[in-house]
Amino acid sequence: MSMWQLYQFPLCPFSRKVRLLLGEKGVGYELVRESPWERRDEFIDLNPAGRTPVMVDEERGQLLIDSNAIAEYFEETVEGKAMINGTAAQRAEIRRLVAWFDQDFYYEVTGPLLFERMQKRIVHRQPPDGGALREAMKAANNHLDYIDYLIDHRTWLAGATMSLADLAAAAHISVADYLGGIDWTGHDQTKGWYSGLKSRPSFRPLLAERMEIVSPPKYYEDVDF
Repeated sequence: MSMWQLYQFPLCPFSRKVRLLLGEKGVGYELVRESPWERRDEFIDLNPAGRTPVMVDEERGQLLIDSNAIAEYFEETVEGKAMINGTAAQRAEIRRLVAWFDQDFYYEVTGPLLFERMQKRIVHRQPPDGGALREAMKAANNHLDYIDYLIDHRTWLAGATMSLADLAAAAHISVADYLGGIDWTGHDQTKGWYSGLKSRPSFRPLLAERMEIVSPPKYYEDVDF
């Protein structure tokens, strides 16, 4: 039986989004550890952009690159548990929110936290920039304000049912939380929504993983935090 291989590293938010989707859909895969900052020739041959995630099924000669392209592929090929669902307008809203997390949240929050707290430590052997960390945490607070607003008006982020928008949001927030970039004070709506996602079977393997040298806060794995 052929098996997908997913090239990723533990704190890649885009890989986490894919893993949550695969978990919800019941798709089997094998994790392959990849540190994209090392720019391995074998990995660049797979993805010239040098970014994770990448999925490979060698037996069938299939190669999937980019988290959204991967998500769309499994939406189209795996029946059940649709994560981009509803009317055309509802699907557009799901895709809008996925883009918001993958672009705005990443560039303002997840990306800077990864650089300051992980990459600087592992690759550059440098301490983080306190000012950059404060700016990232301030941006995170603003984003959580918006999630609070969405949860006040909807059951899930994009509407009445869980969707790829929730998975993308949870993936980025989980990385930011691991890196100590989330202050949950005053965000009860987002905290309740995130707690529910943390308790899902698809989420538990992510919470159990650790990045070398970098440790998460003590409450990180707890569903009730």
